[in-house]
Amino acid sequence: MSGPTIDSVVTFPAGSLTESAVVQLVARADGELGVVTDRTPFHPLDPTWPDQGPDLGTIGVDGRSAAVLDCRVGAWDGTDLFVGSAVPVRRGEPGWTFVVVHVLAAGPLEVASGDEVTLTVDEQHRAALSAGHTGCHLAALALNAALAGRWRKQPRVDSLGHPDFDQSAITSSRIEPFGSVDEYRLGRSLRRSGFDAAGLADDLPALTETVTATLDRWAAAAGEVRVEVAGPGLADRREWVCLLPDGPARIPCGGTHVRSTADVAPIRVHLTLDESGSQLTMHTEVGSPIR
Repeated sequence: MSGPTIDSVVTFPAGSLTESAVVQLVARADGELGVVTDRTPFHPLDPTWPDQGPDLGTIGVDGRSAAVLDCRVGAWDGTDLFVGSAVPVRRGEPGWTFVVVHVLAAGPLEVASGDEVTLTVDEQHRAALSAGHTGCHLAALALNAALAGRWRKQPRVDSLGHPDFDQSAITSSRIEPFGSVDEYRLGRSLRRSGFDAAGLADDLPALTETVTATLDRWAAAAGEVRVEVAGPGLADRREWVCLLPDGPARIPCGGTHVRSTADVAPIRVHLTLDESGSQLTMHTEVGSPIR
């Protein structure tokens, strides 16, 4: 079975919602079709850090269309296609091609290699996740700044120069429509790194106020948000960039985003600590220009 020879060209980092493409591979399994094209605007779920869910939408060919029910990262070794958590290698592994797999229900639409298709992303679904993802990054940076005084040692810093609590303690991140949920482990490793969690439960109201004030200031500044790419392929490095009053913020990121901090105003956070004091959870909610 022939297949792709280069990584899928992805246009979602620039905000693209539709592309004309050529089918390179069709895989059938468990009543589904996995369709790989040479280029795509669809953002797939990344199994290595599944924070942002997949784009949804449609694929059209010869005047007919079918729903794209899921979108996953795949890897092709020249013989077999591995999808999602079954991918056995890291991106960039020599001899492997990394692709976006558009998942359709088998039956309603027949698609074959060589077909010219139109890929269209659900705009509202994309916008909701993009807003949630931008808000997530802004909230993480604001939390870093608010917790800076709790470090007894100098740890790694974020792009704004604050101790990077987010990357030092995060265990999971889930992007939701117009929001996110981030969980942080306040364990021995973090304490050995110099973080002082004493009295944090009592400080949560004041901490929330500080984070909110920072987010209000950043949203009011209407700073540009963009995704910079090292190349057009799925496996190429991508970085979220936001021009804030405090300076340019940068975070490695493979997701989608809005164009301005004003697009996610207002941003509100809710911080909770579990009974053991070992897990901090941050719920973030953002506004939206389309709601």
